[in-house]
Amino acid sequence: MKLRIDLEKEYGIVLEGGGARGAYQIGVWKALREAGMKIKGVAGTSVGALNGALICMDDLGKAEEIWGNMTYSTVFNVDDSMIGKLKKFGVRSMKVTDAAAEFRRLFSDRGLDIAPLKKLLEETVDEERIRRSPRDFCAASFSVTDRKEEDFDVKAAPPGTMKNILMASAYFPGFKQEKLGGKTYLDGGSVNNVPVDLLTDRGYKDIIVIRLYGIGVDRRRFMDIPEDVTVHEIAPRRNLGGILEFDSARTRKNMKLGYFDGLRFLYGLCGRKYYLDMPYSEAYYFGRIMSELDMFKEWLRPYVKEHEFAKLTGYRVYTEKIFPFLARKLRLQPEWDYRDLYGAVLEVFAKKMQMEVYEVYTPDDIVGKIHELFSDRLTIG
Repeated sequence: MKLRIDLEKEYGIVLEGGGARGAYQIGVWKALREAGMKIKGVAGTSVGALNGALICMDDLGKAEEIWGNMTYSTVFNVDDSMIGKLKKFGVRSMKVTDAAAEFRRLFSDRGLDIAPLKKLLEETVDEERIRRSPRDFCAASFSVTDRKEEDFDVKAAPPGTMKNILMASAYFPGFKQEKLGGKTYLDGGSVNNVPVDLLTDRGYKDIIVIRLYGIGVDRRRFMDIPEDVTVHEIAPRRNLGGILEFDSARTRKNMKLGYFDGLRFLYGLCGRKYYLDMPYSEAYYFGRIMSELDMFKEWLRPYVKEHEFAKLTGYRVYTEKIFPFLARKLRLQPEWDYRDLYGAVLEVFAKKMQMEVYEVYTPDDIVGKIHELFSDRLTIG
């Protein structure tokens, strides 16, 4: 695979807030880290700020351990077995007295009890390690006391207050409120969930935003990003689940998705669902299409009557009729090219053959599998 990102540059990373979806960002970071990307600074909101601490600590192992073993009780004072019953069978599966007791504990003192999350921060966040990091670290929050956004230079925090700053950024509505440094805070996503400005204001020119599509305000809609600033975006194409879905099966899946989406970004991989390494020109893939017309004809079989198959001959029939028809069926963009078309058809066959999604494929990998399984007569359709 050939990198499409200049690794000689230094990048700023912006981590959007999004609760339990934050595992995705750790997967992306893993891919960037493995490629050797130089991360100059991090700006995060809510869970993005918490992940930012792990990135500044450069502790990928700890990040994977936390997110890979995530449960509801990691964040809330709750019985995981009770939550499991609720998810699987609904409230009716519980005794009324048990349900009442669980909800009282969960929403004690007018809010979700997040004592376990605070304990996790206390055990995980190494203030001195973050201060020694060469990376800038900023976090966005909203001061309810002052009724305005309050942004933090986390590394400049007074000794012993860094964990409070991270909590201030992550005080999701519904969490049990406590004053931090004499103030009451609300999740930074309420005012700035994608804090690009925290880096542009510090002179960053190359920025990578890792999206979660969390609940909150994307203030980029209301700001003018300087013309000399390049903002890249890595975003999931699949549902990451609920923002409060703290379930290890889900978070592990999201980490894996993030990792492969990171590879897609780094190496310019093609595909909607799959990850296809297709680095050559459109002319190259047009040539491949024309040399593999039998494969394309098999894709068309459900849409063309059997007696009309004999008419599918001649390059002009394909370039003027068949390929535009395929592009419409595959819902390609109006400006599609033959690289797009070839990749989309390969994805159809990969899906039909139930090939593993989380793997990087070349066209030869998929075509070889097709010929291996259907050497006599392709029966996909």
